[in-house]
Amino acid sequence: MVSPRTPSEREARRAALRSGRRQLVLDSLGIMASAGGFGVVFGLAARQAGFSVIEASVMSVVVFAGAAQFAAVGFVRAGMPWPAIFLLTALLNARHLLYSAALRPWLVEVPALKRAVMAHFLTDEGFALSVAHFQRLGFADLRGYWLAAIGATFIPWNVATLIGVIGASAIPDPARLGLDVVFPAAMSGLVVALVTGRREIVAVVAGCVVAVVVGLLIRHPGCGARRRPHRPVRGAGAARGHPRRAARQPDADGPERGRPGAGREDACGGRWVE
Repeated sequence: MVSPRTPSEREARRAALRSGRRQLVLDSLGIMASAGGFGVVFGLAARQAGFSVIEASVMSVVVFAGAAQFAAVGFVRAGMPWPAIFLLTALLNARHLLYSAALRPWLVEVPALKRAVMAHFLTDEGFALSVAHFQRLGFADLRGYWLAAIGATFIPWNVATLIGVIGASAIPDPARLGLDVVFPAAMSGLVVALVTGRREIVAVVAGCVVAVVVGLLIRHPGCGARRRPHRPVRGAGAARGHPRRAARQPDADGPERGRPGAGREDACGGRWVE
């Protein structure tokens, strides 16, 4: 990046930075709300998995990788060995190799040690915000990067983690409040700003198709008609040997078994076959 030499060039650069950073702050608002909501959810999950307040907070500071942290907490709760947890979370975060490669041309003049520190704070959201900011300016803005990486994601994520792990029993699931839609909405807005040609359009369409298909496949795996597992019938009628009375005894969690067509909806939206 060539530094401006004349006073007019320096003034134009300062004006571009002011305008670009204002837009960056506006772009960051949705990301901050999303990071806060998901941070609370992570704190709840970590607490349920047996993590202490210190353990969950240190994990968010040192690891600082939302999806990998959720996965690691689930693996720990399931009793998976640490080498397997390390390998799987490393594979999950392999996309950061692509992020760093895309940012390197913008940061080629930044010392390697500073780039290593910047890499620790690199996230999906920070990458999207930073690249959009750099492209608007036409050059790298390190203060803008720190604003996106720390101000928009690191601080909200860690504060929310602390809130979630401390108030695990008193905080409702942010998904019930609709906060789960904030992240995809904010990221979609950033992606639109990055589309400049046919190549980006193809990538966006392909990514949307893959995301929808995979989401539909893994949301309710193995859906279909199922037979209700056999349960011993309890009730006064059964105790006295009256099967007709026993058949009319309602289940604790469903309608009366004796009613024609009775059945209970399962998680897939279907009904149990009686």
